[in-house]
Amino acid sequence: MTDQALTTGDFTEVSEPFSLFEAWLNEAQASEVNDPNAVALATVDADGLPNVRMVLLKGFDTDGFVFYTNFESQKGQEILGQKKAAMCFHWKSLRRQVRLRGPVEIVTDDEADAYYQTRPRGSRIGAWASKQSRPLESRFALEKAVAEYTARYAIGEIPRPAHWSGFRIRPVSIEFWHDRKFRLHDRIEFRRETPEGPWSKVRMYP
Repeated sequence: MTDQALTTGDFTEVSEPFSLFEAWLNEAQASEVNDPNAVALATVDADGLPNVRMVLLKGFDTDGFVFYTNFESQKGQEILGQKKAAMCFHWKSLRRQVRLRGPVEIVTDDEADAYYQTRPRGSRIGAWASKQSRPLESRFALEKAVAEYTARYAIGEIPRPAHWSGFRIRPVSIEFWHDRKFRLHDRIEFRRETPEGPWSKVRMYP
């Protein structure tokens, strides 16, 4: 119903963006070959120079969009410094795109711990072994670090590193884009002044 409302131009039944995003993500999970939750994450450094890379969305609700990373990585440092970020989902199989941006907050320790424990054991070891975004002298050095942490945590649970946690983007704008013939695409943007404010919506020229 929400997708039909978007593509026919009748937006009266679409009052907020999260249910529409959920519907589109569910369809992408059925049609995308790999990682329908893959998303381009854009950040900016202290000089205003942007960076973008692919990450995996690990959760979303009306509070925002969550992903996890090493806080000592480039993206971690840029987000901690600027407290803002943007995302762009592109589902080629559906000819759809969703863009969003807003301020960023750190997830709670309970949230981070709960997600960390769902990761494969090797990924949890990797969170300790990898000095993400910093120079690596050789592949052997990484494999050695993995072996050392594997031995250290051979028995029992692997604790979450203090430098590894999650970010939540609390969007103040979310734009839905749907491909149409002759590049006359459908675009609708939801906007609000603050992450707690009410949404407004507007149709955009393609």
